[in-house]
Amino acid sequence: MQARGFADTHASFPSSAAPGSMAMSGGSSDVVAEARRYIGGNPTSRGSLWCARFMNMVLERSGHRGTGSDLARSFASYGQRVSGPQIGAIAVMARRGGGHVGVVSGIDASGNPILVSGNNRNRVVEAPIARGRIYAYVMPTG
Repeated sequence: MQARGFADTHASFPSSAAPGSMAMSGGSSDVVAEARRYIGGNPTSRGSLWCARFMNMVLERSGHRGTGSDLARSFASYGQRVSGPQIGAIAVMARRGGGHVGVVSGIDASGNPILVSGNNRNRVVEAPIARGRIYAYVMPTG
């Protein structure tokens, strides 16, 4: 199965969004661009539990501080909390046996965030995630 790219998702932005709220700007677009560089691979060389390590690597390589933790949930208290998906925001979700984290690269036609995340089928993947799975969105800080 091939990873779906942003262009393959038929993404759209809600017309109710505030002007500019979905636009990539500054550091946010840098985080998305950096994360996309690794689609299809595993730049961490870890065999399991590496989504948070990937997110920290992407943040550091795009000029931000990370959490320094390998726990996805560490991102729930990182950065500035925002109320919903924004391009460049980090999405934190729960899953059985742990959590998962990725960066929002877009919004699909159903309003679900499209995430670039590591350790998704053991590689970096860009794909929509059901919005109900996400319990925190945070914008990276310096």
